[in-house]
This record gives sequence, C-alpha cells and structure tokens, in this order.
Amino acid sequence: MKIAFVSDNGKNVSQHFGQARYYVVVTVENGQAVNREVREKMGHTHFTNEPHDEEDNVSPHGFGPRAQHRHGRMIEAITDCEVLIAGGMGLGAHQNLQARGIRPVLTDLISIDDAVNAYVEGRLKDRTERVHL
Repeated sequence: MKIAFVSDNGKNVSQHFGQARYYVVVTVENGQAVNREVREKMGHTHFTNEPHDEEDNVSPHGFGPRAQHRHGRMIEAITDCEVLIAGGMGLGAHQNLQARGIRPVLTDLISIDDAVNAYVEGRLKDRTERVHL
C-alpha cells in the first residue's frame, strides 16, 4: 500500500492540500513502512496565471471545471497511492480525490511518522470537520 502525505518540509503533514509543496509517499508492507520518497507537487502557486471559474454563490468553491482540472493535475503525481493524508483541504479537492479512487484522510497529527503509524494501526481518526467548504 502507498500512502501519500502533503508536506512543506518532508517531515510534517501540511495543513492545506492545495498549498503544500511536496508529497511524501510512504510504502507500507506487512504493517511496516519500507520506503519513503518525496515527490514534487503542483499547488495553487502553479496556477496563479490561469483563469479561475466564476463564483456563482450557488456552487461550492472548487467545483467549477477549471478547479476540477487543477485538482486533477495536482493528483497526477499520486495516482499509484490508495490514501492521501493532509491537515485540511477544500471540498472540491476532497471529492476529486475520491472520484479518482484515492481516500482522503484529514488529521490533526503533525508528524508524518506518527500519522503513518496511526493509520497502519487503524487508530488515525479522519477529521472530516477539516474539509473547507
């Protein structure tokens, strides 16, 4: 199993999916982390010069076709992962991950190592209240 984490420094879980600089991908076999790699991650800063969707006060932020396309581009680097763990994310990104078969899990744990252990042991609580609308 491969678990992706969003991170700004390779050690801690970033608090926002879209703003994080990297993915840390941990491969778990037989309940043990056997490999760890850092991957470049596209984020909001990569899309500053691209047009954004019109806000219509009806649809939640992050659901327009341009936003969904950007989320898809952010996710391309982790399509081999089953889970993505972050401190928080918008609802559009959350649902885009699910649609691509990646389970988003939101946590208040800071350390990636602590979060890996908690997830593998089945005690990592999914803090869905951290989904931003």
